Amino acid sequence: MSGQFDPNNAQNLMEIEKQFAVKAVEQAQTYWNLLEKVDPKDLKLTKIDDEIFEHTMTLFPELNEPPYDKLVKIDEDWMKSADGKKRWREFSESYKDKVMEYNFGSLIRTDARDEYGEANTIFVTRIQFYAFEIARNKLGLNEKAHQIAIEEAAKEKAKKEKEAKAAAKKKSSKS
Repeated sequence: MSGQFDPNNAQNLMEIEKQFAVKAVEQAQTYWNLLEKVDPKDLKLTKIDDEIFEHTMTLFPELNEPPYDKLVKIDEDWMKSADGKKRWREFSESYKDKVMEYNFGSLIRTDARDEYGEANTIFVTRIQFYAFEIARNKLGLNEKAHQIAIEEAAKEKAKKEKEAKAAAKKKSSKS
């Protein structure tokens, strides 16, 4: 391949898109597991969480209005409006040299009070994910998700224990 790569004329390669999707799903699963195991107020997502939080609250004052409805439930239309795109682009580019993979795709829950799911998930850049989730954690808006994650883990553990007992019982009855 010769010449300069032009991203505006690049083709979407299905295999590359799948790899990005897999990475985004893995990140979402990892984050959900963290929400289960760590109190969100104690969770650090980057080395510069405080900087990202302060910058987000300054550049997007509408997110900094108690009871923080715009942080609890993300308005995708607001983010993707012409003004929203411009502001988020400015915000994002300021992290180009500070946050690794700042512009990679990430999955975020549109409603902080619920778990990841088809109706509660959108695709954002990694720095947008950090902006929202750091703010949600610092302001206590992920407490409900934390409780859901703990309850889900307990149910999964009980299910596995029940299956193990049933398998052991079946094995001992064959002996």
